[in-house]
Amino acid sequence: DQCLGVCSPAAAAVVDTAVAPQQTPERPAIVHNSIRERCSHPKLFPGDILEFPGNSYFSHFGVYYGERDGVPYVAHLSIRDSDSRLLLFGRAMNSSLKLDPLDMVGKKFKVRNYMDDKHPPRDFYALIKPEIEDTLSKPITFDILFNNSEHLATLLRYGIKKSEQIERVYAKIVPTWKELFGDKKI
Repeated sequence: DQCLGVCSPAAAAVVDTAVAPQQTPERPAIVHNSIRERCSHPKLFPGDILEFPGNSYFSHFGVYYGERDGVPYVAHLSIRDSDSRLLLFGRAMNSSLKLDPLDMVGKKFKVRNYMDDKHPPRDFYALIKPEIEDTLSKPITFDILFNNSEHLATLLRYGIKKSEQIERVYAKIVPTWKELFGDKKI
């Protein structure tokens, strides 16, 4: 159930008051993800994973970077300036990590820190921000199955590459492949 509208004042009040136990003086309060995921524009913290809805199969992901001169920015994997305008077998050789204003990446988004319960988020200022800044100048190979925007966002936040949307695709494809190979139809 995707909430892509603006939070109501009541929901915003709940978002602002719900904090997780990981709060420290160095890190602002982390809002419970179940509440934040229902709201399209909750209060954002540097290092939050943002999901921008795409088609019915895939969304685009980025990591909230914080503000520069009052403008919120997102670090995200982009093939926008790639030499490969068409993806060849789900790959683009010259993609890159971009740092763009949030509104340029998308107007509708939700916070998707879905691994916080299993993996503590890494420190934004000590680890994530330097990695983003270092990676901005390097080419990255985009691969829909192994190195997409969700993989990069989880790698930055948790140090672990994971893509739930690819796992859902595999969950549908693998049983079909097993059946076809098992019945020797292929």
